[in-house]
Amino acid sequence: MDLDAVIEHSALHAKPSGLILQYGTAGFRTKAQHLDHVMFRMGLLAVLRSKHTKSTIGVMVTASHNPEEDNGVKLVDPSGEMLAPSWEEHATCLANAEQQDLQRVLVAITEKAAVDLQRNAFIVMGRDTRPSSEKLSQSVIDGVTVLGAQFHDYGLLTTPQLHYMVYCRNTSGQYGEATIDGYYQKLSRAFVELTKQAFYSGNEYRSLKVDCANGIGALKLREMEHYFSQGLSVHLFNDGTKGKLNHLCGADFVKSHQKPPQGMEMKSCERCCSFDGDADRIVYHYRDADGRFRLVDGDKVAALISGFLKELLLEIGESLNIGVVQTAYANGSSTRYLEDVIKVPVYCTKTGVKHLHHKAQEFDIGVYFEANGHGTVLFSKAAEMKIKQLAKELEDKKQKAAKMLENIIDLFNQAAGDAISDMLVVEAILTLKGFTVEQWDALYTDLPNRQLKVKVADRQVISTTDAERRAVTPPGLQEAIDELVKKYKLSRAFVRPSGTEDIVRVYAEADSQDSADALAYEVSLAVFQLAGGVGETP
Repeated sequence: MDLDAVIEHSALHAKPSGLILQYGTAGFRTKAQHLDHVMFRMGLLAVLRSKHTKSTIGVMVTASHNPEEDNGVKLVDPSGEMLAPSWEEHATCLANAEQQDLQRVLVAITEKAAVDLQRNAFIVMGRDTRPSSEKLSQSVIDGVTVLGAQFHDYGLLTTPQLHYMVYCRNTSGQYGEATIDGYYQKLSRAFVELTKQAFYSGNEYRSLKVDCANGIGALKLREMEHYFSQGLSVHLFNDGTKGKLNHLCGADFVKSHQKPPQGMEMKSCERCCSFDGDADRIVYHYRDADGRFRLVDGDKVAALISGFLKELLLEIGESLNIGVVQTAYANGSSTRYLEDVIKVPVYCTKTGVKHLHHKAQEFDIGVYFEANGHGTVLFSKAAEMKIKQLAKELEDKKQKAAKMLENIIDLFNQAAGDAISDMLVVEAILTLKGFTVEQWDALYTDLPNRQLKVKVADRQVISTTDAERRAVTPPGLQEAIDELVKKYKLSRAFVRPSGTEDIVRVYAEADSQDSADALAYEVSLAVFQLAGGVGETP
């Protein structure tokens, strides 16, 4: 490691004084103008990680559903997963090191992780469509090349596509071909094969309006649509030709504001969906016969997919264990539907995809979707091999069910939650079941809920347990929440500190919207009084 060259190049990517950033589930995210030094240093870290794991490592330049003026970076581990937690700490230390400490921090990481500096390293990169992304990608490349590593820059990619590329390269092509064409062909082939099994004729279920959040998803769907056009017709809105990224559109906007994206005309009972800016989230929505907006969120995606997978497993008579993983934000009605109607076990983890992904890996088939639409289905290697074997051996209806499962394995981008992949799975299942979007939405009725935020002097005064569903500190807060919950029917509430700012998030649900609103307000008041609220009283 030529430390003199590293320090010399680092001076060209100066760190703003006093800026402190934390690497989390989303990597680093902040205003784009503050990220040049971070990008250079994550190029350095990616090389060390590649040498340490003896694998290809990915670097994605994106800020997902954040506003266009933000940007960010995340590293992708060998099997397409998020960066290991111990290396998140290294990333934070490296990003925050002052120029004079950079050499010492780099050496410390190398020694602590026992990195063999003589090994080769290979990095793959992708970026979203933000105006700042190309220049910031060059800063990453500067960090990669100063350590003498090789790299391949894929240019414009969705975040899940970069995860896919990393996984393909590290499985020597067994998972798929590490090209954008390989990605399109793998998913489209499985989708077309799966929808061929449908019993109806005509195209009544095969047209979909897609809000692309003025992001990368529009470019990639447009490139891909001719591969699957015989099975699905997509009509793209907010495709980046006008309008700002994630502004008044996209999955996060639709979910949080419970209203249609700007720029998309929605007729009654038309099936519509929204991606986020880097196409790793998807939510569905429509207007009902009375013209009211209806959201079909990640919980309902999980319910649809889990139910279909359970049906196929029953058909082939195979007792693979399937589990659904949720967070505390999952609607209580979805949990009851999964457990009581579909009869699949449900587990709750802390908020954040890395927690859900880790838990889902414990099952033969692990399904996880956050309510915000970020999720996927993971098949264990043993389950995958078993299903592919059954698809060859079984006969008649059982073989057909096994082949459907085989197609679903290929359809899911198991490396990461992927809006394009999830969209194709949902569309295939709706086609196979002959469901309209209203019939899907009617699987269960969401309990009314409300989310609020409370500003506090120090968010760390709140600590939680039981997958963030119960507060441990400050003293008396959980007891106060328990008493408030008793006042309302079918109610629950929890509070959790933000990971990035001094606010506390409050979630409440109950049998009516008035009750959910009242409960959320009363819990917010308790947080303000017991956890050091600042500013105006809720």
